[in-house]
Amino acid sequence: MFLDRERFVEQLQEIEDSGLWKQERLITGPQGAKISTSEGEALNFCANNYLGLSSHPAILETAHSALDSHGFGLSSVRFICGTQDIHKQLEQRISTFLSTEDSILYTSCFDANGGLFETLLGPEDAVISDELNHASIIDGVRLCKAKRFRYSHADMSDLQRCLTESGDARTRMVVTDGVFSMHGDLTPLDEIAALCDEHHALLVVDDSHSTGFIGKTGRGTAEHFGVQDRVDLITSTLGKALGGASGGFTTGRKELIELLRQRSRPYLFSNTLAPAITAAGIRVLDLIDDEPERVQRSQSNTLRFRQGMTAAGFDITPGIHPIVPIMLGDERKTMEMAEAMNQRGIFVVGFSYPVVPRGQARIRVQISAGHEIDQIDHAITVFTEVGKDLGLLN
Repeated sequence: MFLDRERFVEQLQEIEDSGLWKQERLITGPQGAKISTSEGEALNFCANNYLGLSSHPAILETAHSALDSHGFGLSSVRFICGTQDIHKQLEQRISTFLSTEDSILYTSCFDANGGLFETLLGPEDAVISDELNHASIIDGVRLCKAKRFRYSHADMSDLQRCLTESGDARTRMVVTDGVFSMHGDLTPLDEIAALCDEHHALLVVDDSHSTGFIGKTGRGTAEHFGVQDRVDLITSTLGKALGGASGGFTTGRKELIELLRQRSRPYLFSNTLAPAITAAGIRVLDLIDDEPERVQRSQSNTLRFRQGMTAAGFDITPGIHPIVPIMLGDERKTMEMAEAMNQRGIFVVGFSYPVVPRGQARIRVQISAGHEIDQIDHAITVFTEVGKDLGLLN
């Protein structure tokens, strides 16, 4: 008999009553700028499909071919059952793409972060983390025995404090998101790198919301800030701009990568990527190099949307990233606006407390290179009309 059933039912009811229930929208076709849903077609403005590659014909063709050449899966972990040639090829391709010494694949970036800190750091060490870092970094840090320090978001004086206070540690590691997903802001990586150089600390960047489309050629925040040779490790994902399926990786100094290969638990105890995803990942990186206009279109689409929404009178958090928070403040109005936008064929999601602090409710829009200019302009028009209907704009 399930004696605790009533407790869990009550907990679920509390989630629903507090307005935090997460309703998943049913998509009946492939991911793209335009999607088919159970309620009809919609323009998708809340996906991580930054380069519009999730359903690219070349990616699909490569994935199909890999099923024929390398099968469906390996049924075990790489050090037991062997590793396929395409997995080594993808790791080398990532290293070449990001100008690093070596790379290691994981089933997700969550696993990459989960297996990083306890492998590389012990009780004699210190890890220093931005207070707004992703949940996977927070969980990964919890698994290690290093002394923990947290600095105020993107606050360099507070980071300096943490580095000073941890001065007696054997190894100090500073870890930060390259781009913070709820705000769309880039961490000041050049300033962080300078402080790490000064204090002889390792620098780790989770670039999941950057790899492939931030920087002149899409090499991420390190390229954007000109510090590619000063970042020791980058963790990132294949599940956003790089095809949108799944898979993650850590790339950087070869000694650190090799130690992860020998000791990182998510790598040693989880099946590796399916061959179709692995081969498609290689093709994605080739496409980014072969079609540089895709990165440029992501950036120009983002600029067009940001400028249009600002001109309409919306409060837009400044920046250059395709994550564009539409700051509304009022939590009820935010949910009403998201619902009204969805009813008019623009798929967006509202965020309110406790996902974000009280008074900072927002709709987080995400722009893709796959969006056409008329689709972006249409979204701005609908936002403006709904904003006026709800009394959010004059």
